[in-house]
Amino acid sequence: MPRIRCFYEDCIFLDEGYCSAAVVEVDPNEGCLTYKPVGDFVGADDEDLWDDDLLAEELEADDLWDEDEDL
Repeated sequence: MPRIRCFYEDCIFLDEGYCSAAVVEVDPNEGCLTYKPVGDFVGADDEDLWDDDLLAEELEADDLWDEDEDL
């Protein structure tokens, strides 16, 4: 499979200087149309991305682990 060297520094698909997207679309006038900046996915609205039930389960699992350390 060909590897595409990427010069974006903040793309979510960037992996050690190469694009890791399954499909890459490039427009000669606009550049990479697959490019997604990290800022689109990380920011003030991150809390909305978490599943509260899953997070609660993770916290409970951490509590159980801490209790075992006292033994």
